[in-house]
Amino acid sequence: MILQRWVFLLMMLLLVAAVTGATANSDVKPGCQERCGDVIVPYPFGIGEQRCAMNEIFFLNCTSTDDGHLELWFGDDMPARNISLLNGTVTVGIFASFDCYDKSGRRSLLFDQSISLGSGFTISETRNVFTAVGCDTTAVVTNEKETFGAACLSLCTRNVTMSKNNSCSGSGCCQSSIPKGLSSLEIHTDSIHNHTDVFEFNPCGFAFLEDIDSLDLSDWPLSRTPADFDTSNVVIEWVAQTETCENAQGNKSSYACGINTNCYYSDNGQGYRCACNEGFEGNPYLEKGCQGKVTDAFSSIKILFIPLLRYT
Repeated sequence: MILQRWVFLLMMLLLVAAVTGATANSDVKPGCQERCGDVIVPYPFGIGEQRCAMNEIFFLNCTSTDDGHLELWFGDDMPARNISLLNGTVTVGIFASFDCYDKSGRRSLLFDQSISLGSGFTISETRNVFTAVGCDTTAVVTNEKETFGAACLSLCTRNVTMSKNNSCSGSGCCQSSIPKGLSSLEIHTDSIHNHTDVFEFNPCGFAFLEDIDSLDLSDWPLSRTPADFDTSNVVIEWVAQTETCENAQGNKSSYACGINTNCYYSDNGQGYRCACNEGFEGNPYLEKGCQGKVTDAFSSIKILFIPLLRYT
């Protein structure tokens, strides 16, 4: 009976150790800041100190706004809103391009958006859609080297109610896809008749890229002006390094994946990412980030001690 109690106590201690080890596992390097405001910042990204990121490409700035709110920045002017290790994505906020006109047809406002990403980052062609809104709006999107270009035309003669289920067929709204692997975009809007025929309900035209899942056209009424909007959500894909798994694994000092991991290629063909092996979980980019699951540890304890309990 005493032996049974000791075995049971030991089993509980080992289980607590397994659970504690799993829950204590962090997605950041020891001593590094885990979040900026509401955004969790997992390694290979890092904030605060350069050592907290895999390299300078993944280092992000966390600043305080005038009202004390913390804002995470991807690049110089794109707020980061979500980082996913599983999907290899970072969602950022980007301002729309626009042009606005007064009643006489004179252009009063113009803003062209230009996006340029660093090595290892591409704009997701499956998650984002290029959209233009307006009753007298032409929108053009190209990449920096002008090896890609697309345009759409949005027209209407009366006010159109923009809704979440709007088909964007060209009446008040139009859409176009982008190709795989783009690391830059330049967006420009223009007008055929300078909004003179539609000024009363549509003084401005807009063009922007946005995550398909978050796009809600009811947020884009034709009466909208630049003062009425924030940034749109754009999904950017990232890879650990822009080389093959074979070459990366041949140089252990720079290989991005930790122990108990495997290397796999991203869908955009730009490089590789890391994932925990089956039966392990955690952050695969940390040296010892992938650990055995709690359920697996508990099963091992049962296998070890149940025979002892049976024969005592």
